[in-house]
Amino acid sequence: MINIPNSLTYFRILLIPVFIVLFYLPFEWSYFWAALVFTIAAITDWFDGFLARQLDQTTQFGAFLDPVADKVMVAAALVLITEDYSSILVTVPAMIMIAREIIISALREWMAEIGKRSRVAVSWIGKWKATIQMLALIGLIWQQSIYMIWGSYLLLYVATGLTLVSAYDYLRAAWSDLTSEG
Repeated sequence: MINIPNSLTYFRILLIPVFIVLFYLPFEWSYFWAALVFTIAAITDWFDGFLARQLDQTTQFGAFLDPVADKVMVAAALVLITEDYSSILVTVPAMIMIAREIIISALREWMAEIGKRSRVAVSWIGKWKATIQMLALIGLIWQQSIYMIWGSYLLLYVATGLTLVSAYDYLRAAWSDLTSEG
């Protein structure tokens, strides 16, 4: 179904290859433009959910596509900065974040299958994690100054901590179902 929130999600998906191409262009301002496109995509992530609720335009397709677009966008950014920085300081948090997304997505799918999806709904910790993660990624993509880079490292590690806490919370909420025999 085409509506404003779903259109924003489609737009965000179309921005992913644009972001990647801009990141790799050999121009002085390419990191700035890549960071700007990533920022626009991050803002549309917030707006599509907000507008879906405000305009009463939530759809099953949108509920499926929005988190997919978000995860692909973030995973692309994490892979790019991991390759660009070639540092354990970025690689370890990136692997933790990507692994958490895969595990929690699988957990949510399984919980939905057994009719208990609401037990692993997005929490406030997950929302904070996503916001801080986006800010860290914007700074690590742009690389405007050493202060921005080190501040973004700090945010990346805060986001990693929240990633682990939220994963623990989701797994704890589903633990009785995961360990039941039958």
